[in-house]
Amino acid sequence: MSTTIPPKAYWIGFNKVAGIGPTRLAALLNLCGSVDAAWRASIQQMQKAGLDRRSQANLLEARRELDLAKAWQQVEQSEVTVLTWDDVDYPNNLREIDAPPPVLYVRGHLKPEDDLAIAIVGTRRASAYGREIAHLSASEFSRNNVTVVSGLALGIDAIAHKAALEAGGRTVAVLGSGVDQLYPAQNRELARQIIKQGALVSEYPLGTRPEANNFPPRNRIISGLSRGTVVVEAGIQSGSLITATFAAEQGRDVFAVPGSILHPGSLGCNTLIREGAIPFLSVNDVLDHLDLVRLDIERAVRQSVPTDPLEGELLANLSHEPAHVDDLVRRLAWGSAQVSSTLTMMELKGMVRHVGGMNYVLR
Repeated sequence: MSTTIPPKAYWIGFNKVAGIGPTRLAALLNLCGSVDAAWRASIQQMQKAGLDRRSQANLLEARRELDLAKAWQQVEQSEVTVLTWDDVDYPNNLREIDAPPPVLYVRGHLKPEDDLAIAIVGTRRASAYGREIAHLSASEFSRNNVTVVSGLALGIDAIAHKAALEAGGRTVAVLGSGVDQLYPAQNRELARQIIKQGALVSEYPLGTRPEANNFPPRNRIISGLSRGTVVVEAGIQSGSLITATFAAEQGRDVFAVPGSILHPGSLGCNTLIREGAIPFLSVNDVLDHLDLVRLDIERAVRQSVPTDPLEGELLANLSHEPAHVDDLVRRLAWGSAQVSSTLTMMELKGMVRHVGGMNYVLR
């Protein structure tokens, strides 16, 4: 008897193939039409999708060696949620960045209210000043129903996560390892608490060890999940500056806490401010700047209005390229009034944006 392989198992398979990142996978999906067809792509299709010889060889080897059914079984037994580009529950903020990760592994729960999120990052060697700012800001964001995102590292990251939990808020930790490989060891208990009151998130397959070269790429997810990034304290070589760079490239605001010009741990933040980052002087400044009051109203609308399965169909037919209402009517074979009314409700929920001329894009 043949075993039925669920679609997400193919996503997991691609996640394990070196050389096939978001851009090449998107090209394969567009060419083949579905993830299982992309997995079985011919050499000609691989070439047409822009895969080089090494990527082609890696995919062919993965098809021979990987047991997709077993890989999926491992995920299910680990109580890990897998989110892909195809899922309506894939985080909206992250979906908006260039080349978002095709697969996310989640322990705990990501919720719609996590769209209202701020990243708080900084040095592992925090001063008393940096520790106090991290604790105060994370606590205040949590009291304002803003999810705190960070990287579970020692220092500023851990302080921000703990303060959010203590304030009764939600927090998300993005790992540079598989979500079953908790690192650093000192923060394992903190990670378990985060699972209960938020989520651990990673783009890396289960079993991936916390290698040094995993951490810079994960920083783009920290910033990508967030409306803005606050750098609390950072030396000039700090990885937090990588997160700030990603945030700026993603069109997200970067806030930096000013510090003493005599303290090396403040050099990175002061440099960010000189280069155009917004000085972080209070939590209210961030809330006002990002118009988080309006976003909180959007979230309330999402929670008060039941999710319509039609919204999922519309989302699957929308992208960041404008789509005209008439085109959506033809694609979905719905009435124009039904399409228009559903889009209006989705706009109220902050899911889509009207860009003029009856054209809509994903928000």
